[in-house]
Amino acid sequence: MPMKKFFLFCAACLIGAAAYAQEPVTFTTDQDHQNMLDQLGIKSIRRGFDADQSSPYAANYDESKANPYPVIPELMKTNSGKKVKNEKQWFEVRRPEIIEAFESEVYGRLPENIPSVTWTITAQEIENVGMMRVKAKQLVGHVDNSSCPSINVDIKMVVVTPADAKGPVPLLMMFGPANLPNPVTPGAADMEIINKTFRSILENDPRTAELMKKYPAWQPFEPANPFAMFSRMSQRAPGQDPPSTEQLIAAGWGYAMIDPSSIQADNGAGLTRGIIGLVNKGQPRKPDDWGSLRAWAWGAARGLDYLETDPDVDAKHVGIEGVSRYGKAALVTLAFEERFAMGLIGSSGKGGAALHRRIFGEGLENLTGPGEYHWMAGNYIKYASVESKTGAWTADMLPVDSHQLIALCAPRLVFISYGIPEQGDALWLDQYGSWQATIAAGEAFKLLGATDLGLSNDYRSEPMPPYNTSLLEGDLAWRQHDGGHTDAPNMKYFIEWATRKIGYIYKR
Repeated sequence: MPMKKFFLFCAACLIGAAAYAQEPVTFTTDQDHQNMLDQLGIKSIRRGFDADQSSPYAANYDESKANPYPVIPELMKTNSGKKVKNEKQWFEVRRPEIIEAFESEVYGRLPENIPSVTWTITAQEIENVGMMRVKAKQLVGHVDNSSCPSINVDIKMVVVTPADAKGPVPLLMMFGPANLPNPVTPGAADMEIINKTFRSILENDPRTAELMKKYPAWQPFEPANPFAMFSRMSQRAPGQDPPSTEQLIAAGWGYAMIDPSSIQADNGAGLTRGIIGLVNKGQPRKPDDWGSLRAWAWGAARGLDYLETDPDVDAKHVGIEGVSRYGKAALVTLAFEERFAMGLIGSSGKGGAALHRRIFGEGLENLTGPGEYHWMAGNYIKYASVESKTGAWTADMLPVDSHQLIALCAPRLVFISYGIPEQGDALWLDQYGSWQATIAAGEAFKLLGATDLGLSNDYRSEPMPPYNTSLLEGDLAWRQHDGGHTDAPNMKYFIEWATRKIGYIYKR
């Protein structure tokens, strides 16, 4: 083969190999989980607990057995053993230390090469939320995928603000489906034109012409029912609170819904897709790479980027909200993204507000198994290892715990919310372990000139108050409502508390 052709052949091979390397890996969840175990040199891990109490692996609900590691990491002492005495030490030394530990061992690091996001408004109209007129915008945030065109990430978000507000309004961003609240439907006159057009198409199609003769009076679409909102309101049980979105709008707040699944899939198989997969060009994670919780938090921050450009939104008073796994994500968002002014953290459990060290309900082991490991950094799995190249690890070896995650939010507004087990907010979530973490986090709030729950910071002795007890005087707040696995019963309390704390007056 002539030398020139040989070099061309080699170049073609290299280009082909490079193209092949860019193809995303397709793993099952179990395969991805095993890949991470292999990277960490782990041969076996402790099995997660079961909610079913008849299981041999049943979760513990005995408080006498819940605290084998009763001492949680020091909050106000640096890694070198120095007491944190002022804001400068906190922000320049202690806070970065805590962040580094969480990034390395729990939630993972944000890569340096995350592509940019371009927001586009895809729909914009005046709608109704309850009895209120609102401005509703539907948006897509396209993540630049020029480095890996085979993976596409389009963040879905909806932004809704009161139509009659004079000036920008505070806003609560919530993790959930990003649907317009009440898309405007054509009225009777417009619908008549649309129906005539559709019928004409169907009458002239051989496949449907005979059917149209059979149903000569049928119309494809019905005009909007102007009384639909009243019908929905009449179906509400006596004394039942309006939906959270209605409460926010009625109070002069806006809200945004951001879809976490459009950012990153909620499973291990999806880790080579979504924003994590895009940054990794479709290849598996490394042990300190970010998990889904951190990815959802990153997506929320990109949503805030847009809100900072929206004249209807007071971007200095944007909060973040979520329930359950999205409660975990909301707390992670608030801890790491300082531009968020407040958070409503609902039923977040382990990986959220509940202490990792406690063995009560959901355990650390559940967050390291195939069902939930993707929320966390790969390194987190080490703490459930039984047999590995570095030996057995336990939760007590974690350098941080959830009280420090809550503390990272200080001095901003934090509302920790739970329901009760009797209504479905299961003991699995360890409400008491979250109470302990909230109590312990208070030291950071006081150091930074904010107020905590108004109690001592002794997490081992302060009793958790009865449900429906409101601890809402401080910048750190707690309330356990008498409902289930939702924070909706606490929404009115959150709105009143946050409105008072930021000094907001609704002007219209």
